[in-house]
Amino acid sequence: MLMPSIFGENLFDDLFDDFARPMNVIHYATPTPSAMKTDVKETDAGYELDIDLPGYKKEDVKAELKDGYMTISAEKKSENDEKDDKSGKYLRRERYYGSCSRSFYVGEEVTEEDIKAKFEDGILKISVPKKEPQPAVEQTKTIAIEG
Repeated sequence: MLMPSIFGENLFDDLFDDFARPMNVIHYATPTPSAMKTDVKETDAGYELDIDLPGYKKEDVKAELKDGYMTISAEKKSENDEKDDKSGKYLRRERYYGSCSRSFYVGEEVTEEDIKAKFEDGILKISVPKKEPQPAVEQTKTIAIEG
């Protein structure tokens, strides 16, 4: 039987869409282009990074430095339970977990002590100094000759 075109391909598509998706849940685990939007500004002394982390707290954010790469990661967990006190049945139960991370190459000469970070109003502000690579000092090593 053909349906009028105002219903789309299936009459019940729109009806069940609202029941199929959870209400008021933000899915952080899904990679989105808007996750961890970062502004990078170069100054004479170094670089200033402003990383948007809305909804995260300072405790949710971690910064690490390894092999010249600074990695910023954020992780969030939440559970919301609403229970009917009379029957004890769940009317709604939602939980979500999400994480995101981003890495920046800052150079092998930069140490943890050089980097300054501050978290306020959902924005992580990081200051990374410019450091010139140190030229490798040639060392002459003598080999002992027996004889």
